[in-house]
Amino acid sequence: MSPLITAAELHDLLASARPPKALDVRWRLDRPDGRTAFAAGHVPGAVYVDLDSELAAHGAPADGRHPLPSPAQLQAAARRWGLNDGDTVVVYDDIANMSSARAWWLLRDAGVEVRVLDGAYEAWVHADYPIETGPIHPTAGNVTLDPGRLATVGMDAAADVAARGVLLDARAGERYRGEVEPIDPKAGHIPGAVSAPTTENVDDEGRFLPADVLRTRFESLGVTGGIPVGAYCGSGVTASHEVLALAIAGFDAALYPGSWSQWSNTPGRPVATGS
Repeated sequence: MSPLITAAELHDLLASARPPKALDVRWRLDRPDGRTAFAAGHVPGAVYVDLDSELAAHGAPADGRHPLPSPAQLQAAARRWGLNDGDTVVVYDDIANMSSARAWWLLRDAGVEVRVLDGAYEAWVHADYPIETGPIHPTAGNVTLDPGRLATVGMDAAADVAARGVLLDARAGERYRGEVEPIDPKAGHIPGAVSAPTTENVDDEGRFLPADVLRTRFESLGVTGGIPVGAYCGSGVTASHEVLALAIAGFDAALYPGSWSQWSNTPGRPVATGS
C-alpha cells in the first residue's frame, strides 16, 4: 500500500463504515502552535496534534531540538488522540507534509497503519470538500504502540553513513552550505553529507513527485539499494519527510533524530561548509 492517500480517497474513506482517524499536525518554525489555524478549518473529525509536546521530547541542547518522544509519551498522546488498536491513521499539515511526516514516521515505527494526505490540507480545500471549525475533543483510545520497526542512527553512526554510504541533508541548500544559520550555533553540514532539500521532493502544489522521478532524484545523489542511507535536517522533523520520499522511491533509510541541532551543539564534532 502506498504511504500516500489522495484527498478524494480520504473523502470516500471518511464516509465508509470504518473511517480512518485524521491527525492535523500543523507546525512550522515561524508558527509552532497551529491550534488557531486548526480551529479555523480542518478535515472533518481530525484531531490536532502538537508536534512540540506530543511528537518530541525535550532535554539539553546536545540532545537536539526535537528528540524522539519516549514510547510511553507517544502512546499516551496517541490515546489522547482517540486511536484504538487496528485503526488506520491519515496525517496532514499545511506545509506540504514537512511536519506531518514526523507523525507518519513515529506511528509507522510503532506498528500503526498510517498514510499521508498528498498535497496536505490545501489538497482537501482545493477539492472543495467539507471542513469543520472549532476544537475537537476525542474519546480516549486504547491503542498499544510497539516502536522499533524503523532504523535510526546517532551521531557516530550518522558520520559512518556519510563515510560509507549516503547521508542526505534535508535542509535548504544555503543552510547546508553554511551561508546562513538562523537557529543552530554553527553553520554548515556534517562532513560527507549530500545536500537534498525536502522542497525538491514535492511539486508546486505540495504533492510528492512520482515514485520514478523521486527514485531518479535520489539515485543522482548516490543512493542505491546496496549501501547505507540516512537522512537528517535541522532537528529531525523534515528529515522524516526525506525518509518518506525515499520510501516512495523504493529505498529504506535511517533517520538521524538529533540532526544538525544535536551535531552543532556537541563540542568536537567537525563542520563542513560549501557545496
